[in-house]
Amino acid sequence: MTTPHDSAGNPAHNPEDYCYRHPDRRSFVLCQRCLRTVCPECQTPAAVGVICPECMKAQQQATPPRVRRAASAVRRLDSRPLVTYWIVGITAVVSLAAIIPGVPLRNWLAFNSAFLDPAWGVGWEPWRALTVLLVHSGIWHVGLNMLAVWMIGRSLEPLLGHGRFLALYLLSGLGGSVGVALIAPGIWVVGASGAVFGLLGALLVIGRHIGANITGILIVLGINLVIGFIPGFYVAWQAHIGGLVVGALLGLIFARTRRADQRGQQLALLVGTGVALVVLAVVAAIIH
Repeated sequence: MTTPHDSAGNPAHNPEDYCYRHPDRRSFVLCQRCLRTVCPECQTPAAVGVICPECMKAQQQATPPRVRRAASAVRRLDSRPLVTYWIVGITAVVSLAAIIPGVPLRNWLAFNSAFLDPAWGVGWEPWRALTVLLVHSGIWHVGLNMLAVWMIGRSLEPLLGHGRFLALYLLSGLGGSVGVALIAPGIWVVGASGAVFGLLGALLVIGRHIGANITGILIVLGINLVIGFIPGFYVAWQAHIGGLVVGALLGLIFARTRRADQRGQQLALLVGTGVALVVLAVVAAIIH
């Protein structure tokens, strides 16, 4: 499918892709009540999706003052990147505890594809594909990864919502483990780099859909991917690739199923992605 262009060769202006209150601002988010496009400034978080200022005003006029004050407090709380804070906090605590001498947390939580197949003789512990996100090789490793989660999450979580952001993080992390199992079976890996690359991949795709400048994201991705192939840098680039692919796919799903009437389809696609990753993990265990 090709994108229509004007006589100057630029993409044709589609009014439906721009905020109805700010025609110069491109967005992919729709008001769940009137289905008009709204930019981040005009969005108010609702029970499902967001609503525009006019729909919010109409809703407030029909709501008693006491209920309005309570709802306002809930919205302020909901707009904060709470999942991001929890991810950073829990991961930092577990990772720092794991590097204390004599504490075997890293041995219990690190990932190796051998734990996906009982035939390897080390036990069947598939949960390690996710617990690997909690342990790191050192202070710099966990610090840089959690800094990236914090920086991306502050922008991406309010846009997606708490549940979608958590699903993105976990599925991207699982994708990183599956990438390691498929490309480099038998190696030990630690860290949340797969999930971080998934966040970057989703941000890249969503930014492209809303017309944001994604040059900086591309540069960061390129530098980090290249570092994984430089001799002397012990980086599990396989996890980076796996997380990036899954994150980009989920970003596309979120961008293409943004309407309130597509929530069921969105959930089905997320579940399908999770099932596909589990199947790929089983395949990796069998073929290796």
